[in-house]
Amino acid sequence: MKNNFYLASSFTNNSEYYFIMKEILQYLRELRVNNNRDWFNTHKDRYLELRLYFQNKMDELIQRIAIFDGELRGEEAKNCLYRIYRDTRFSPDKTPYKNHFAAYLCKGGRKSVRAGYYFHIEPENCLISGGVWCPEPKLLKELRQSVYNHTDEFKEIIENKKFKAVYPEMEGEMLKIVPRPFPRDFQDGELLKRKDYVVVSYKEESLFDTSEWMDKVVGDFKLLMPFNRFLNYTVDDVYDL
Repeated sequence: MKNNFYLASSFTNNSEYYFIMKEILQYLRELRVNNNRDWFNTHKDRYLELRLYFQNKMDELIQRIAIFDGELRGEEAKNCLYRIYRDTRFSPDKTPYKNHFAAYLCKGGRKSVRAGYYFHIEPENCLISGGVWCPEPKLLKELRQSVYNHTDEFKEIIENKKFKAVYPEMEGEMLKIVPRPFPRDFQDGELLKRKDYVVVSYKEESLFDTSEWMDKVVGDFKLLMPFNRFLNYTVDDVYDL
């Protein structure tokens, strides 16, 4: 372990953090090569330190998002961070650990059905994202209906120049044809074929080797708010939230 690492137990509100995001990326590179329980347990203290640092940065990110999206006020990163342990029960890939750190910054935390702000750091695959991923059939049907009923409003959001510069297009699975009960010849039928209403912005690793990464991510997340808010009108209605 490097000498400039504090032990997780030594963190206080006034502690000066020597961790930087590139240390997380370096750890994840090593984990990817040594994805086994023996290596992980040998380096468990290092993992716990890095996770605590990540949790603190996500708390800071939540506080800054809450300035423009009040729904995150009072939310805590500990409820938003994903576990590093993989569920291998139904997967042919039996490696026990994920190769990334991630958090879903949203009212209700990582298990929320609402559209929120996803942060993901991984070697060669850093990204931020927002929207509703893999909604259950009832919600998906209502999201499509909302997009159909308010197409101009939805397109105004996703085609905004600043938004599109960061989130070029929606991602996720799609149907081959416009689903019923919507007209097959609907001019914006591509929007109704979606199985996910998600946008993604991929980031260069070099961003996280600068002191400006937090400002950049906050600014890009701010662009997501109208998109998330549009989707959450429907989510809240379906689940009576």
